[in-house]
Amino acid sequence: MAQNVEVKCINKTDRSDPHERIKNIGGVNPNGSRWRMSVPDAIVAIEQGKYSFYVAAGGKSVWVVIAQHNGRKYLKTEPDGIHPNNLLALPECP
Repeated sequence: MAQNVEVKCINKTDRSDPHERIKNIGGVNPNGSRWRMSVPDAIVAIEQGKYSFYVAAGGKSVWVVIAQHNGRKYLKTEPDGIHPNNLLALPECP
């Protein structure tokens, strides 16, 4: 069973393509230490059922899902009517 993990920050690339803007996701462990994971590693973790990532926004949580554009996989949140995508709206990871 996948472990639910909240994503609290991201690191963006300099690219303008919205499907390739995020290079890392990150958050805070229960012990207060920070974690960071590359998008390719996060995609593998989701596909293997190791982690289910989510973003808390506007008093509710939305799941991070794998999407594809021009044959390349990337991460986004499920549609929730909030723009921009909840992941892209997160602050930069330190």
